[in-house]
Amino acid sequence: MDLVFPFFIVIVIILFLLIFFYYVPVRLWVEALASGSYVGLIRLIGMRLRGMNPTFVVRPYISAKKAGIEQISLDDLESHYLAIGTRVPNVGVRLDNLVASVISANRASLNLSPTRAMSIDLAGRDVLSAVHTSVLPRIIETPKIAAIAKDGIQVVATARITVRTNLDRLVGGAGEETIIARVGEGIVTTIGSANSHKNVLENPDAISQTVLRKGLDSGTAFEILSIDIADVDIGKNVGAALQIDQAEADKNIAQAKAEERRAMAVALEQEMTARVEEFRAEVVKAEANVPLAIAEAFREGKLGIMDFYRLENVKADTSMRSSIADDSKETTSEKLP
Repeated sequence: MDLVFPFFIVIVIILFLLIFFYYVPVRLWVEALASGSYVGLIRLIGMRLRGMNPTFVVRPYISAKKAGIEQISLDDLESHYLAIGTRVPNVGVRLDNLVASVISANRASLNLSPTRAMSIDLAGRDVLSAVHTSVLPRIIETPKIAAIAKDGIQVVATARITVRTNLDRLVGGAGEETIIARVGEGIVTTIGSANSHKNVLENPDAISQTVLRKGLDSGTAFEILSIDIADVDIGKNVGAALQIDQAEADKNIAQAKAEERRAMAVALEQEMTARVEEFRAEVVKAEANVPLAIAEAFREGKLGIMDFYRLENVKADTSMRSSIADDSKETTSEKLP
């Protein structure tokens, strides 16, 4: 019993010290005091009770004070911490980047207040990266953009866009995708208005100058400094391909019309053949009535025997003449080469 009580006292003391140093960050208080950025112990305890990690607030505050940024206060950092959310895993990194961006902007003489930096961070933008891009512009390279000149030749161009962040339009401004889309539209319009693809190859900087005059960075979070045409290539001869396709379509149409006319001619020929056969049948039928008519003429005395013989002689003479004409035609055709 005598040994249990002292052991219990030791455990209680250890637990008390752990709880005390957890809620009272003495080391952080000493660090702030030594850097000239005093923060009271009561305030540190209050941060811990509100669910915040005091280190995430105090160390960015110390950095701001050491850099001479008096506009950043502990209240601002605490409010921004709570606005982000105490359970966000990268809240400490965001606070560090926030203070670092204000310090960088101050050193580079950029107009970036702590309040605006906080609003940019809450909007989901990387404020530190935006400040770096404002100081050191970066290059956005477009994909290959294909357009067709008036002569039907396809031209493929690639552009490099030098931009820097516009901090005043960073909240609510469009991003890189809008810049690339607008520049691509300008390149297509410029190439399409060229009379020949040779003009584009001879003077590619005319594309960048025309596109740059359009003010494509309006409403975006960037300011376009320059547009440079990195590469220009010749693509397909789209005009010739279209002409070939049109000629093929015209040929098919002509063939269809010719086939229609041929079918109509065949139908007409078959109709005429049927009419000739019908006429021949009527002729045969009429010839069959000739002997009957001659016999009727004999009975009525309208035709004599001499008349009949003369008729037969005429028929024989006609048959002979036809035979002679056919033989002469065959002989002439044999003589021809």
